[in-house]
Amino acid sequence: MDSTHILNNEIEEQIPVNEPARQEYFMDKCHEIVEEMIIKNGKAPTFHVSTFGCQMNAHDSEKLSGILEKIGYAETEEESDADFVIYNTCTVRENANQKLYGHLGALKKKKESTDGMLIGICGCMMQQPEVVDVIRDKYRFVDIVFGTFNFYKLAELLYKRLSGEKSQVIEVLAEPEKNVENLPEKRKYTFKSGVNIMYGCNNFCTYCIVPYVRGRERSRTPEDILSEIKCLAESGVIEIMLLGQNVNSYGVNFLEDSEIISNNPDYGFPELLEDVCKIDGIKRVRFMTSHPKDLSDKLIDVIVRNPKIARQIHLPFQSGSTAILKAMNRRYTKEDYLALVDRIRAKLPDVSLTTDIMVGFPGETDEDIQDTIDVVRYAKYDQAFTFIYSIRTGTPAAKMEQLPEDLVNERFNRVLSVVRETCAETSARFEGQTKEVLVEALNDHMDGYVTGRMDNNILVHFPGDESLIGQFVNVHLDEAKGFYYLGTRTE
Repeated sequence: MDSTHILNNEIEEQIPVNEPARQEYFMDKCHEIVEEMIIKNGKAPTFHVSTFGCQMNAHDSEKLSGILEKIGYAETEEESDADFVIYNTCTVRENANQKLYGHLGALKKKKESTDGMLIGICGCMMQQPEVVDVIRDKYRFVDIVFGTFNFYKLAELLYKRLSGEKSQVIEVLAEPEKNVENLPEKRKYTFKSGVNIMYGCNNFCTYCIVPYVRGRERSRTPEDILSEIKCLAESGVIEIMLLGQNVNSYGVNFLEDSEIISNNPDYGFPELLEDVCKIDGIKRVRFMTSHPKDLSDKLIDVIVRNPKIARQIHLPFQSGSTAILKAMNRRYTKEDYLALVDRIRAKLPDVSLTTDIMVGFPGETDEDIQDTIDVVRYAKYDQAFTFIYSIRTGTPAAKMEQLPEDLVNERFNRVLSVVRETCAETSARFEGQTKEVLVEALNDHMDGYVTGRMDNNILVHFPGDESLIGQFVNVHLDEAKGFYYLGTRTE
């Protein structure tokens, strides 16, 4: 690339110090280089972001895509067609590392035969120093590596590479330096959006790597959050998903000064949720995820009196055994959890509860598995994400005595069988009713059908066309099909 793009002292003096102005500067500098690519090649370079993991990762990827589009890259749906491939990684499961390395191995030959192709890796996995060492030593063809605390710096890191940096551009921070919002975004949907209300986690469950790769809890100010949502509403967004590793502990370690908090020191997630519901144009509000130890009666009451709030609560219980919950450092008992379920259902009888269930935690017995099955039958979930415990290096549980794989698999299948039976039965309770559905997309498998979600997050497929996407419509739920419905639109 033309050497005139290499940073020199004169240019460095012009670079803004404050964010997001600094990143806007580097987006402009990258755009100049991309314009030269377009002139040379007759087309814009393409990019593809592959996202692994949670909804917070997905939201980060929307920002990565927005930055690249502002720079001048064009998105492609197929990774194989991309000039710049970014993997936004997750490290919750053990097989995540091998999955990433497999993808990189497949890309190596393409990069060797494609002039100017770039590969970037970011996200939670990159917060583990041993993984970065592997990328540096064994995957030297990877161009850019960054973590969860500086994903907003994509343009700055890309500029280093595009302007002549020959070695890998690696920048992974041990802890967050700042929080940068107001970046470009390319949302998957124009009518709904996720909004981060906080970052990090303070819970330190013994099996979980998240506090180590996402850092301690940091909350955005209410002013910042509400301002962002008002802008989204003005742009046509009608559904908001408030995102955090544990939204119920919102209010810890505010990132900036807040007049609202100064005037109301007890302001927390229930108050924020209520304020979001007051914003004109927002018709449905969701949140993810709740920790059972922190979900308050005040929050339940806010949901009851605000019809905008979706009648769905994701309430991971992980294990039904009090002994295992203690070993997990979950800080509630089986009885605490079931009492919370009772309080929720007493005030929200039609609420859809969803959950996460872990099988195979070290020390788990058949009696513990039966406790888990008891909770599944009692709580009557509409959906339960059931998975096998995955050892993560660096967590306390990794040092515990692990269970035999064949025993864990047998127990997992036992729990999964009950989950499928009870969830299908519970989610079918709306059959024959008419519900409001937000249409999200054309159906991938049935011509002439569209797909949407009720406020309880259950999918509905019904006859319709593209003109319905982004609209709320009333749908008669004709037939329950296990974990979704077939329906008919009503007037």
